[in-house]
Amino acid sequence: MPRKTGRKVILDSNFLFVPVHFKIDIFEAIEELVGRFEPIVLSTTLDELRRIFEEGSEKVRREANLVRLLASRCRLMEVQKGVGETCVRVAKELGCAVATNDRELRRRLRREGITTIFLRGKSRIEIEGEA
Repeated sequence: MPRKTGRKVILDSNFLFVPVHFKIDIFEAIEELVGRFEPIVLSTTLDELRRIFEEGSEKVRREANLVRLLASRCRLMEVQKGVGETCVRVAKELGCAVATNDRELRRRLRREGITTIFLRGKSRIEIEGEA
């Protein structure tokens, strides 16, 4: 169930894998950084997770299934195709932060002045560009 607040955070697919790979509660970690927030997952992210689930090995399918359960705790936002650029556009339109570990996407977000949340050192979640 999404947390209801004014602060919105888009969660990218690779960030949703953090709890599975590094045993970090991403919802709690983000809340410690930004306070109460509303987690958002784009429809393109769910499409990507579906593809990973369908095409991956048994281990990857198990992980993707857990990630899909995490994503179900977020508000789903229907968007057009093109995950990376769509994420930047939606974040700008909504004025929200983006949680991602994708270096290139983080670079594009920084150029646009969008706050990013990311995993550092496999052990902690950090924020960059807080307005």
